[in-house]
Amino acid sequence: MNEKTARSRRKVGQAVTIQAVATQANVSAMTVSHVLNGTKRVRDETRDAVLAAVEDLGYVPNLAARQLASANAIRIGIIYRGAQNAFLSAMLVGSLNAAARLGVQVLLRKCDTFERADAIEAAKWLIGGGANALLLNPPYAQELSESGVAKEFGIPISAIAQGSPLPGVDCVGIDEAAAATEMTEYLIGKGHRSIGFVTGRPDLPAAEGRLKGYLSACRKHGIDVNPEHIVSGDFSFDSGLAAGETLLSRADRPSAIFASNDDMAAGVSLMAHRLGLDVPEDVAIAGFDDGPIAVKIWPPLTTVRQDVEALAGRGVEMLVERYRSKQGAKSSFSEAIRAPLSEQTPHQLVVRESA
Repeated sequence: MNEKTARSRRKVGQAVTIQAVATQANVSAMTVSHVLNGTKRVRDETRDAVLAAVEDLGYVPNLAARQLASANAIRIGIIYRGAQNAFLSAMLVGSLNAAARLGVQVLLRKCDTFERADAIEAAKWLIGGGANALLLNPPYAQELSESGVAKEFGIPISAIAQGSPLPGVDCVGIDEAAAATEMTEYLIGKGHRSIGFVTGRPDLPAAEGRLKGYLSACRKHGIDVNPEHIVSGDFSFDSGLAAGETLLSRADRPSAIFASNDDMAAGVSLMAHRLGLDVPEDVAIAGFDDGPIAVKIWPPLTTVRQDVEALAGRGVEMLVERYRSKQGAKSSFSEAIRAPLSEQTPHQLVVRESA
């Protein structure tokens, strides 16, 4: 099915079937089911193709056909933006595997922007479609929490990759600042005294924590940071490519560059190759997250591993615990969430050829 046909189908309000998704992704309907329900591992390429087809066609699982109308069924809604994203891919794998293990269902809703109004609309769409819990990643968790609607929804909500607490939301993540400090100190230990840094979205706590850790390590080791060696990014590959061009084209280019996530680090690495620079001889490159892209580029990335699959699995567990606690509680759910959980999991420095 081509894009024009898909748009026409959505326009006239016809239901998109799982077979239509399978046809577009060039896989079987059973494979689509395995991807969406986490019931069997599939290749990364196959999963990406299925998720891209789901996104393109606007596929929504048939709740009645899947017997999701039961009052006791737990249906977890996930908001996402773009299927071609390593973080999202890992998040979906972790959440779907946990959902299959715990006997709950997962619903997906694409949101084309990170704007608060759009995030709220996407959440309401999921809830209207049967979701009675939400699993969110940055920045959607912050937007819903800070707007106050998270509490108004009256359903369990958990946020992954969120190392600091949010009102009304259970959070699980890593200590972003400590992880970034460790990576910066590793680069310093390799002899680098001029270290460039590519920031993430400034409105996200993760980006703030990673910048804080980088600056803290430089101060600790007496390194004067050149402000022009700190370049803004937005966690996308393209922003890393642009940041890499800015930093690597300078006469005083840094000898190492630490990007706030692997997608941006991969962009920096590609730009280095385009400029004829050797990695790591001419410039060492480090990333953050240890997503699939970290080992798909050459040389493979030195990076900070936060296990997004495990974080997503724990986020699903939190939702199930909250939902079942709500079902058995005599008090209202709004009273039960006065003390949301905020957990931090260990991170790991992964050293590969890029640094």
